[in-house]
Amino acid sequence: MPKPLHVSLVAIPDASISTLHGLYDVLCSFSLLQGFDDAIPDAPPFDVEIVSDASGPVTLASGLPTQTHCRVRDLSRTDIVIVPSVLLPGGQWPMGRYPELTAWMHSAYERGAMLCSACSGVFLIAETGVLNGREITIHWSFASKFRALYPDIVLMPEQPLVVSGERGQLVSSGASMSWHDLVLYLIARHVGRTSAQAIAKFFALQWHRDGLAPYIVFEGRSDHGDEAILDAQRWLAKHFSVADPVEKLVNRSGLAERTFKRRFLSATGYTPLSYVQQWRIEDAKRRLERTDAAIEKIGWQAGYEDPAFFRRLFKRLTGVTPGHYRRQFQVPEHGAPSGPLWTDGGAEAGQAPSRDRAF
Repeated sequence: MPKPLHVSLVAIPDASISTLHGLYDVLCSFSLLQGFDDAIPDAPPFDVEIVSDASGPVTLASGLPTQTHCRVRDLSRTDIVIVPSVLLPGGQWPMGRYPELTAWMHSAYERGAMLCSACSGVFLIAETGVLNGREITIHWSFASKFRALYPDIVLMPEQPLVVSGERGQLVSSGASMSWHDLVLYLIARHVGRTSAQAIAKFFALQWHRDGLAPYIVFEGRSDHGDEAILDAQRWLAKHFSVADPVEKLVNRSGLAERTFKRRFLSATGYTPLSYVQQWRIEDAKRRLERTDAAIEKIGWQAGYEDPAFFRRLFKRLTGVTPGHYRRQFQVPEHGAPSGPLWTDGGAEAGQAPSRDRAF
């Protein structure tokens, strides 16, 4: 009988209780699911403990306490370390706040342990330095803050799960509920694919097979300090659906076309045309979520007269078709109150319904 793998779930005051306890419940469920499916092993494959740098309960980000099993300094060994998602006011990570945990994780990694993160928990693992030069994923809303702190780490926020390192010892999952992908991956890797399938069916866990691109909300960078480009961005946020938007942007700027395009790319990371497309597709996403308008009409409202081109572009940027996106994100009838839930809200073409913009 193989010895169960020791899993250390790290509890810190910034942690989300739902992710921490969700991971704990799933990884500890094997002994409770005997007889549900013959793919469930007879002996629990994981020995799971909630650990911290101090003894006693830890009050998590929501204000609720969670009981820990032991301090990391008292652990003789561990096979898998998981840092759950963290909730950060303003997206600011307090660097250097957990030196003992950082040193312990680095030591565990050197001894062969896997380091895993759910969502924004990767901030803590990044402090160990073992992610430098590696690819990871993170909640898209934290990407810019993370990149500023750790420019040597390659971000892939559109991916629900990224496995890196020579031995696949570094595993990160993306936005929020993609901890499902993380826990199912660990079960599939260490217990078996059929066990992962059985656990997924019992808990209704989901693999995010379409990636996380459909979830990402486009927000143009505005901290670049180029006032001419910032003015163009502000104008474009309200007029992205007009004909020939790039030409109008150049004319408004008073700059030579090549100069404007070079400065726009340098400031935002996008060409003007790509930036326009991002805004138009973001507008279409909101309308697909919040209205019942025909897809052809939504494409036209976003600025595209050719429905086929709109559909191709939408899939290229989001990874799914407009129809798939609507089915995935529009509130279903059983989840909505009686009567119409969403309307166009008087939105004009070129302005997404109920969408706040700030630059």
